[in-house]
Amino acid sequence: MKVKIVAVGKIKESYYREALAEYVKRTGRFSRTEVVETAEYPPSDAGEIPRSVKKEGEELLKQASGYVIALDKGGVQLDSRGFSALLGNLMVEGRSEVSFLIGGSDGLDEDVLRRADKVLSFGKVTYPHQLMRVILAEQIYRAFTILNKMPYHK
Repeated sequence: MKVKIVAVGKIKESYYREALAEYVKRTGRFSRTEVVETAEYPPSDAGEIPRSVKKEGEELLKQASGYVIALDKGGVQLDSRGFSALLGNLMVEGRSEVSFLIGGSDGLDEDVLRRADKVLSFGKVTYPHQLMRVILAEQIYRAFTILNKMPYHK
């Protein structure tokens, strides 16, 4: 299975980049994993936020392929085993590619949420969108270790 993490903006902090790279490397033994960074369109004022989010959403959707999972606070919450089961079921169904979409600091456009095959939430708290990439990559790695009955998951 090919896994794509498609996210708005570039990671600026080296510690986030290094952590993300580590989990992408670890996941490489189970899948082809790719991180795609799309353009960020920071609004100049609050009135421009909807236009900014729409443009970012268009960029995300251009890069999305396969089964699309959007990350949004209004999505379904799964524990690690449930997340693992989701990936396992997609593989059993013959899905060869899954794309996870992470919006910018102002969230995801409604068009992205409508296009997504599934919308997931990682809880009710707000994470910095750069950190969310690391959290997602770790959970993808954890899911594969659960599917492969490896001792990483406790």
